[in-house]
Amino acid sequence: MGDPRRARDRARRAPHGHPAGRRPPAGPATGRRWLYRFQVGVAAMSVLTLLLTGAVWTLFRDVTGGITTTNVIFGGSAGGEQNILLVGVDSRTDAQGNPLPDEVLAELRSGAEEGVLNSDTIIVVHVPADGGSATAFSVPRDSEVQIPGLGRNKINAAYPQTKAQTSARLVADGVADPRRIDEESSQAGRQALIGAVQDLTGLGIDHYAEVNLLGFYNLTQAIGGVEVCLKAPARDAFSGIDLPAGPQTISGADALAFVRQRHGLAGGDLSRIARQQAFLAAVANKVLSSGTLTDPTKLSALIDVVHSSVVLDSGWDILGFADEASQIAAGQMDFLTIPTRGPRDTSNGDVLVVDPHDVQEFVTRHTRPEPEPDPEPAPAPTPVVADVANGSGATGLAARVAGVLGQNGITPGEIGNAPDRTTSVVRYSQADGDAGARRVADALGGIGIEQSDAVGQGRVQVLIGSDYAGAGSSSSTGGGRAGGTGSGPSPAPAPPTPPISAGGVPCID
Repeated sequence: MGDPRRARDRARRAPHGHPAGRRPPAGPATGRRWLYRFQVGVAAMSVLTLLLTGAVWTLFRDVTGGITTTNVIFGGSAGGEQNILLVGVDSRTDAQGNPLPDEVLAELRSGAEEGVLNSDTIIVVHVPADGGSATAFSVPRDSEVQIPGLGRNKINAAYPQTKAQTSARLVADGVADPRRIDEESSQAGRQALIGAVQDLTGLGIDHYAEVNLLGFYNLTQAIGGVEVCLKAPARDAFSGIDLPAGPQTISGADALAFVRQRHGLAGGDLSRIARQQAFLAAVANKVLSSGTLTDPTKLSALIDVVHSSVVLDSGWDILGFADEASQIAAGQMDFLTIPTRGPRDTSNGDVLVVDPHDVQEFVTRHTRPEPEPDPEPAPAPTPVVADVANGSGATGLAARVAGVLGQNGITPGEIGNAPDRTTSVVRYSQADGDAGARRVADALGGIGIEQSDAVGQGRVQVLIGSDYAGAGSSSSTGGGRAGGTGSGPSPAPAPPTPPISAGGVPCID
C-alpha cells in the first residue's frame, strides 16, 4: 500500500469534471425538499456540541462503543492544533442506515425523499494547540467551489453527488451488497467534502463528525428545551415561527421554526446561519450550566442521541480530545461565518460567490492573530490659543466655552462678545493650517471650521452662534455638528457585533 497522504494529494489534484446540469423546475417535491433543508441545518451543531463539551465522555467512557465510525481521515494531527469538520446531513435513515420512524418525519412536517442526502450544515472548528478558546467557522451550503470530479458547484453538492457517482460505479463493477455500496460511496462523498473544505479554508482537516436529522429531533426532547433570546417578535408563515421578543425556552416545533426562518431576515440564508449558531450556543449553555450532565435520565437520553445520530472518523480518540479541549468545556468557543461576495445565478442555481483568498485570509486572521505591535507614543499636540467670542445672546456662554477648552488642553485667549450670529464656527489662519481648528471644533462637539485672513497666526477664533448646543451650553449633548463652512468629524460607527459565543445566550434579530 502507498503513502495515504500522497494518495489523498493525488486525488485532490485529479482533473475536474464538468459541472452538473441545470436544476430541475420547482414543484411540490422540490418545495418539500427546501422546507426540509430549513429544518436540518442546526442538527449537526446541536448534537455535536455534546462531543465538544467533553463531560459526557468522562462520565460514560463506554459510550464510544456504540458510535458509528468512518475511515475518511488519513494522517491527522499528532497533538498540536486540531481542525474538526462538523457536517449535518438530511436523510430518511439514522447513522446505521435504519429508516427514520414515520412519527419523526410527521413531527418535522416534511422529510427528505427516499435515497436523498444533503449536507446542509458545514462547520470547521479550530482548536488551538494549547486546548484554549476554539473558533467555529460556518461555511454557507451554497458557497460555489471547485469540487474534484464535479467541477464548480455548491459545496453541499460534494458529498451527495460524489456518493451517487461512486454508487453507480460500484454497481457497474458488479458489486451487489447494498451495505458495501452504501459504506464505500458514503466514504467517497465524505472525502470529497473534506477536500473541498480544505481547499476553501486552507485548514487541514484532522477529524470528521457527522450528524443526521434524528439528532436534532431527539436532542430538543432530551435536554428539555434550550434558552434563546429575540430582540423583537418573530412571525413568519414560511417557517411557522411565532415567538415573542425576549428570552425564552424553546423545543420541538418552535425550535425547528427558530432555526428554519430566513424570510423576513435581512441576510436570508446567512441570517439563518446566525440563528443556527445562536441555537448551538444555547445548547452548549444548557448542557454545561443547568445540571444536564448530572441528571442520569438526561445523560442516558443524550447518549442515545449520539449513538443513533453521529458518525465519527475512525481514528479520532474522542476521550483524549475531551481532555485536551478544556476551554471548550468551559464554553470558550466563538462562532463565525466565512466572508462571501454575494449571490449569483448559475447553471447550478443560485450560488454564493466565495473567494478562497478572502476566506483563507479571514480564517488565518482568526486562528493565527498577529501580535499587537507596541503602540508608538502619540506626539504632543501643538499648543493652541483660542479666542472665544459669544454671538449667541446667551449670557456667560463665552466663559463656559473657554472653560471647556481649557479642560481639553487648549489655552483660552481673549474672551468677549461678538455681533449676533446664527452659526457657530472656528476660524484659523492660512499660515497655521486647520489642525488646531479641528482640535478646538472637536472639543466643542464638532462645530464647523473655516479659514479667515482676519485670524492672527498662532491663534484660532471661536465664534459662538445661536445654534450652539455643544459642550458648555445649557442644552449640551456633547455631539452633533453645528454648521459652518468646514466639516466636523463624522459620527463614530457602531461597534461591530461580537461573535456568538458558547459561553452564553445572545439576543439576536
